[in-house]
Amino acid sequence: MDLREFPCFGVAGNFAGHLEQAGEAADFRNVVTAEPSAPKALFPIYIPGREDSFLAEFPISGDTIRFPENADNLQIEPEIAVLFRVNYAGDQVLTLAAECFGAFNDCSIRRPGARKISEKKNWGPCSKGFSQITVPVDVFAPGGILDSYRIASFLIRDGVCHAYGVDSAARNYSYMYGKLVEWITDRMNSQKDQGPAEDIHSMLLDLERPTTCLVTIGATRYTEFGQANYLRRGDVSVVVVYSEKEYSPAQIAAAAESGRLDELGCPVLRQQVI
Repeated sequence: MDLREFPCFGVAGNFAGHLEQAGEAADFRNVVTAEPSAPKALFPIYIPGREDSFLAEFPISGDTIRFPENADNLQIEPEIAVLFRVNYAGDQVLTLAAECFGAFNDCSIRRPGARKISEKKNWGPCSKGFSQITVPVDVFAPGGILDSYRIASFLIRDGVCHAYGVDSAARNYSYMYGKLVEWITDRMNSQKDQGPAEDIHSMLLDLERPTTCLVTIGATRYTEFGQANYLRRGDVSVVVVYSEKEYSPAQIAAAAESGRLDELGCPVLRQQVI
């Protein structure tokens, strides 16, 4: 799977409280949603071939975060990313079919007043991360494989492992499964270039209706440590997506502390900050 071939998008505001913790809730104060729990926008992370834009730079790495210039407020954003097959009716997105999922770090610069969400996201190579291991989706619906999966994240600094994100169940996303697919489809077809949001439909048409895309479906809340500590060079960022049928949160934390997460066989994203 060559991720360079697929556009990548992110869902903003799909875990209750994350935007407030990240200091970004004000960016969406004028965004009208169908209900209070709805995500705020679908934003572009990577648009291959869009040479007139920074979004053409491939940002995803499986082992490295390259510290941006002129920024010192960088945070891990632990997420699940889903690879979707995209079906069209004419120029409109008709359906999305989930193929597989993995651990994603939507690492972000806290840049108050940024004009668009994407301006906080893709600052060049190695500004994002996706796990090499992915898990096939049986059905993207309640009762499917994702019901048992959880997201955990850690920051290893000076040899000490700190919990960075609150260990969270995928089923607790504000929008999930059919409701999330319906929302993404609508945003792909009708989202306007307005406020922090961008016109996703025109991007898809410029790409001649890509049939595959990667979507990161929302970052979890931070622990007290995660909210208060930005990344530094020399840190190691870890995001793990695991089945609670196989491991408990305590077992995952212990494996992170001992450096044995890779032995568990689940999606693990470990990135050195350079």
